[in-house]
Amino acid sequence: MIRIEKELTIINKLGLHARAATELVKLATSFSADILVQKDGKSVSANSVLGLMMLEGSQNKQVKVVCEGDDAEAAMEAIEALFSARFNEDE
Repeated sequence: MIRIEKELTIINKLGLHARAATELVKLATSFSADILVQKDGKSVSANSVLGLMMLEGSQNKQVKVVCEGDDAEAAMEAIEALFSARFNEDE
């Protein structure tokens, strides 16, 4: 089984708030891989909007994203693109 871990920086102005978390959940659920987001010793499923918001990921904070499964590489690429695109927010 493929497992990939990467540190990603939250660059959008509002951080991992409700709308950004919802975008990440929509993306994560389109893959079969198990996707976790970790920050400050907490680990939550990328399928949980509430869990992601509880990480309190603000601008310029780093999170570790862990993708595990057959499509882990594609999932990580898509998640990196979402972070780079500032969760598709107009700033």
